[in-house]
Amino acid sequence: MRLIIGMSGASGAVLGYEALKALREIPKMETHLIVTEGAAQTLRYETNLEMKDLTALADVVHENGNLAAAIASGSFPTDGMIVIPCSMKTLAGIVSGYAENLLLRAADVCLKEGRRLVLVPRETPLSPLHLRNIKEAADLGCRIVPPMMTFYNGADTVEKMTQCIIGKVLAQFGLPYAPYAPWPGRE
Repeated sequence: MRLIIGMSGASGAVLGYEALKALREIPKMETHLIVTEGAAQTLRYETNLEMKDLTALADVVHENGNLAAAIASGSFPTDGMIVIPCSMKTLAGIVSGYAENLLLRAADVCLKEGRRLVLVPRETPLSPLHLRNIKEAADLGCRIVPPMMTFYNGADTVEKMTQCIIGKVLAQFGLPYAPYAPWPGRE
């Protein structure tokens, strides 16, 4: 399986890092990473991680300005893309088809080729414009997985809530994630 991971400049850089860690554990998984400048800045602001910690988890790292990268073409097969976290600027670029950089172009390719595109939008509160763009993305076929807090699974720490979000994101591709505890239902 081959997935593209795009990280944009919204708060929540640790979500992209944790998604890459989880994907690294899946046999025969190939990951292609794109990190925007905003995401690199957010990683520095929000974590003690360095860029090398992030890029070491990906099989291939692409420069966001490289529109000649393989993932910029529909003829390069992938199983889809995850944008985690997804800033409102990136979301707006995706829904408008404004493919000015590699992250936006790769998302555009996923849409035009009918590949799964999972967006993890990170903003609060959401303005009417944000909500309109999220709805538009869903109407275009994107899967929207906002990183919302969960409590039903005993998620009483940020780490457990992060694991829940990663589990829900990977589930969009049918991928297992052991730390994720889905709702068991009630008898």
